[in-house]
Amino acid sequence: MPEEPDEPEETLAEAFRGVARQLRHQAQRALAPWDVSPSQARALGVLTRHGPVRLGALSEHLRIAARSATEVVDALEEDGLVERRPDPCDRRATLVTLTDRGAQVAAGVRAARAAEAEEFFARLDDADRASLTRILRNLRN
Repeated sequence: MPEEPDEPEETLAEAFRGVARQLRHQAQRALAPWDVSPSQARALGVLTRHGPVRLGALSEHLRIAARSATEVVDALEEDGLVERRPDPCDRRATLVTLTDRGAQVAAGVRAARAAEAEEFFARLDDADRASLTRILRNLRN
């Protein structure tokens, strides 16, 4: 009986995509209690870190088109998580700012994501975590 050929080894890119897919699914589960999308969660994070910003600045931080940022902000505003306010430095401009409820949701999302990440990366020892962090930072730059 002929031997079956060995399955080809998974490439680095395939392994990376598999891990990225797992992380995306995990993030979606973490966001479910707050009923926010990943884009909305990222926007809440930007507003938490940077405070009130103009829509254009928000789109730059999110690395998305201004039109897409408008859609994200519209959905967050509809849910009472952000509001648009006049920019005190330029009355023609508007700032996007977190509401109190938005700040609470942002904190909950941040805590849930941190817990999910800790659980996911718990399989790695400290040295592997440090190496992976260094490698990913090098790839991102």
